[in-house]
Amino acid sequence: MLKMGEEVLPQGGTKCYDDDGRLKRSGTVWTASAHIITAVIGSGVLSLAWATAQLGWVAGPLVMILFSFVTYFTSTLLAACYRSGDPVNGKRNYTYVDAVRSNLGGFKVKICGWVQYLNLFGVAIGYTIASSISMMAIKRSNCFHASGGKNPCHMNSNPYMIAFGIVEIIFSQIPDFDQLWWLSIVAAVMSFTYSTIGLGLGIGKVAETGTIRGSLTGISVGTVTQTQKIWRSFQALGDIAFAYSYSLILIEIQDTLKAPPAESKTMKKATLISVGVTTLFYMLCGCMGYAAFGDLSPGNLLTGFGFYNPFWLLDIANAAIVIHLVGAYQVYCQPLFAFIEKSATERFPDSEFITKDIKIPIPGFRPYNLNLFRLVWRTIFVIITTLISMLLPFFNDIVGLLGALGFWPLTVYFPVEMYISQKKIPKWSTRWVCLQILSIACLFITIAAAAGSIAGVVLDLKSFKPFATVY
Repeated sequence: MLKMGEEVLPQGGTKCYDDDGRLKRSGTVWTASAHIITAVIGSGVLSLAWATAQLGWVAGPLVMILFSFVTYFTSTLLAACYRSGDPVNGKRNYTYVDAVRSNLGGFKVKICGWVQYLNLFGVAIGYTIASSISMMAIKRSNCFHASGGKNPCHMNSNPYMIAFGIVEIIFSQIPDFDQLWWLSIVAAVMSFTYSTIGLGLGIGKVAETGTIRGSLTGISVGTVTQTQKIWRSFQALGDIAFAYSYSLILIEIQDTLKAPPAESKTMKKATLISVGVTTLFYMLCGCMGYAAFGDLSPGNLLTGFGFYNPFWLLDIANAAIVIHLVGAYQVYCQPLFAFIEKSATERFPDSEFITKDIKIPIPGFRPYNLNLFRLVWRTIFVIITTLISMLLPFFNDIVGLLGALGFWPLTVYFPVEMYISQKKIPKWSTRWVCLQILSIACLFITIAAAAGSIAGVVLDLKSFKPFATVY
């Protein structure tokens, strides 16, 4: 219903409200790009030197380029599924699961929901662990510098995970994606900061030694066994594939965009910009790190102590990683938060605890809407992810497994199937066959990467001690 004085716009909305009755969306190409870059360029960019070292100078860069094309292509297919029917005035799908429900329906909706939310939960745990490693790296680099490298500087990761958890409890009270844009921009700037520092240190190391290390086929058998070479290559393939993956939150990001132009057009531009920038950084960081250290490339250029000096620059880079992960945690968790809160509201519409907002005045700003259910449930969520991170600090391997299981269905299978359904592409036509070949090829990569992650988990369990991880 229109309010007095409101003007109806051609797209069916008004000056204050969109065509679906929600408050006017304000997202642009740049806010969407910031969200994507925050989600994609995680601290995993710093492990790409290790991944390149497993594959070598030929396969490493080729795999990165290949996955940038796959990610961009499947993301454009998924962006076209934001509206059902007409791309300008069709029914909006607010979440990835809504898009699957509109285009495919049936049991696939439940499978998609489970895979997506399990991945988001796993990513939250992985980011908690990764941030604690960077915080400890700051302390260790200062300790190494003070002792001249004589002190091994061992420390427990638990206090750092708890500190990260406390910060996330505060930031998790930001209600939704629309109000996260500033945190995403800060996080995106931080990701460029530490990526650039890693790149600069790699260039400096090559200039210092005067040699470009590495080989065409990667780490040689002898340095590792034949079996290790295979598992590591699988893991490297997975690392690169999942480093690009953000499809599980693409629809949610697209739902923040204003129209006109059509949201799918804006999202395709944002995807092109962010995937292009991401690929450039991945190529530079992965290749320069490999050129600097060759077969000895550490798992993380800035925390694996491939570099010891200048220690103050390492501190800045690791601080940037922590700030970036604070934002990335929120970008990934918002769809999960929204799903739980929407489900609770639908199930208990009369509960004031769930539905009522308490307005808290903030001098100089708009009042903050405090929702008690949001406060309690999001706090409990952060506490659980922090506790699991402390209990299983090698969970990065398990997150890799979750990522492996999520890459094919969320980044490739569902976007391809929804696109085929929406565009009514005939079975066995040339386009249909090409799309299916792409899907099957990515399935094989997912299986290989999952096998590599399982091998890593089995290895970690041999020396596992709960709540007692010391680095």
